[in-house]
Amino acid sequence: MHSGEIIDRRESLKRITGLGAVMSGALATQSVQAAKAADAFLADIGVCTALNNHALLRQHGYAFVEETVPALLLPDQPDEKFGERLQVLKESSLPVPVCRIFLPGSLPCVGPNVKQDALLDYTGTVLRRAGEAGVTTIVFGSGGSRRVPDGFDAGRAREQLIDFLRQILPVAARHGVTLALEHLNRGETNMINRLAQAAEIVQTVDHPNLRMLVDIYHLLRENETPDEIVRAGRYIHHCHIAEPEKRKAPTTMKDDFRPYFSALKKAGYRGRLSIEAGWGDLPTELPLALSVLRQQIAEA
Repeated sequence: MHSGEIIDRRESLKRITGLGAVMSGALATQSVQAAKAADAFLADIGVCTALNNHALLRQHGYAFVEETVPALLLPDQPDEKFGERLQVLKESSLPVPVCRIFLPGSLPCVGPNVKQDALLDYTGTVLRRAGEAGVTTIVFGSGGSRRVPDGFDAGRAREQLIDFLRQILPVAARHGVTLALEHLNRGETNMINRLAQAAEIVQTVDHPNLRMLVDIYHLLRENETPDEIVRAGRYIHHCHIAEPEKRKAPTTMKDDFRPYFSALKKAGYRGRLSIEAGWGDLPTELPLALSVLRQQIAEA
């Protein structure tokens, strides 16, 4: 993002919110106060980013980092390498309670080319290391892994996914990990594109360590209403957000997320919120995004 665009986005926020020219530290303080006023609803906001950004996130008032499974848990690396990564994690100023990108596209969990032993070995390593790292939630989006191949029966793919989940969930429970099944828009996969479809899988599997993620970006891309959140409420475990047009961080008030926040509140959700989005200049945009979200959450 060019500097002129960043300034335009900042000025847009100033005009709409009336915050004026304030320092990022003041924005962080205001964010904390707004969170308290909202009675802890969506009080913990984090960012999907690399762990090495932890100090910058903490400086601007964020509560946690959401890393990727490959980057944090190193499932393809030996335990010695993971031990080194654990040491880096211990030195972080913010926790990493959530990871995303559960399965690589090269390891399908549905279709005719499922390699069961390799799949279970990989997930076993991921879940064990998640427990050791203090990761309590893993987002199961993995659109490539769960993409149904052309010509393959969709009903059979659904059965494969359910069988896979039933095999790995006892392992997840043993390591204190909850899987959050994510609905993805049709541009990213052809399986579980609607929130209700994710809820139906969770209900069918019926295991306490399988819940679902609400991604407001994907809801908007699929033109789903906030009512879908209310209907799925009891199964919601985690939440992602980004601007729907270009999946950017919400640094201006041009997108109204308040109906979706209101639905989450009505559903009784008290979990975390992660910004999963593209960024321009992090030091500039982090405080803007947090301020926008705090204001809309408070008004929901």
